[in-house]
Amino acid sequence: MHMFQSDQLPDTDPTPIFETFRWRYASNLLTAAVAHFGLFDRLAKGPLSSNELRKELGLENRPFVVLMTALQAMKLIQRNQENQFEANALSLEHLDSRGHFYVGDYLGLAADSPEVVELVERLRSNQPADINHQGAAFIYRAGVKSAMEESKLARHFTLSLAGRARNVAPSLAEQLNLQNVKHLVDVAGGSGIYSLALLEKNPSLEITLVDLPEVLNIARELTEAHPEKNRLHLVEGDMFEWTPPSQADAFLFSNIFHDWDIPECRKLMQRYAEALPSSGKLFVHDVFLNDTMDGPLPIALYSTALFTLTEGRAYSAAEYHSWMEALGLKVSSPLATLVHCGILTGRKP
Repeated sequence: MHMFQSDQLPDTDPTPIFETFRWRYASNLLTAAVAHFGLFDRLAKGPLSSNELRKELGLENRPFVVLMTALQAMKLIQRNQENQFEANALSLEHLDSRGHFYVGDYLGLAADSPEVVELVERLRSNQPADINHQGAAFIYRAGVKSAMEESKLARHFTLSLAGRARNVAPSLAEQLNLQNVKHLVDVAGGSGIYSLALLEKNPSLEITLVDLPEVLNIARELTEAHPEKNRLHLVEGDMFEWTPPSQADAFLFSNIFHDWDIPECRKLMQRYAEALPSSGKLFVHDVFLNDTMDGPLPIALYSTALFTLTEGRAYSAAEYHSWMEALGLKVSSPLATLVHCGILTGRKP
């Protein structure tokens, strides 16, 4: 492992690498929609409302949103003026099995591939993958067996995300306004790379990073020799149950909410928003879907990846806005960092 240094900025933008890696979800989703759900044959008969189409497909809301967001981003379906889903000219001509120019059988060549079959199972069950029979994939919920409690898998996943964090953290530190913030809590802060970047940028800042024991083992290794380690306090805890320190005046959630379904997101956000002092800040650093929930395609595909491994998906800035404003927070417009990420700031009046 390499110790993180925030002055080691990438000379090139790694975003195309992440986009290329996630493209496999595009072919898998499209094949699933054609060969397993007959979605375009259904829409070829006429527009359907969300509830009607969900019922026909037999999907719960989370997988339905993941699938339909991606297909809209692929420019294969659209919403009409009545907010119904409908096929467009491209899909009507080439993905309706009754059509002369139908190409669905070609896509069907991959219908029985393990990745497509697995994705279909995830969509139908609305459950994340069970990694190596270790229970829930890369999330932790008290009372449910989780891969994040298994040392080898937790280490592999945490270090995998550290690669992205090394690229994004310097940009986050540049964009995050920590004026008047003295003590920040990095909630489920993982490797600690984001925390270190913020400490280097803000010499008077103290950070408490809370995460699970197996994850903190990696954070200790990465931060042990760092010159700012004395201002970083590593604390074991379940973010849904842990009580924030009274001196905290800001909370950072970097790529956290997308691991959870909406009820858990709102519960988590409420817990920390209520713990904020006056003028305290809650930062959401994440990817954001369009407010119209029709793309962009790279985020829709990332949302599919999140869906298969967690209980969440990608959310729009409008969704975050609504949750934060319901808690009385004043929300700023998103600021871009790197690899499709951005920051939303909610301030407690």
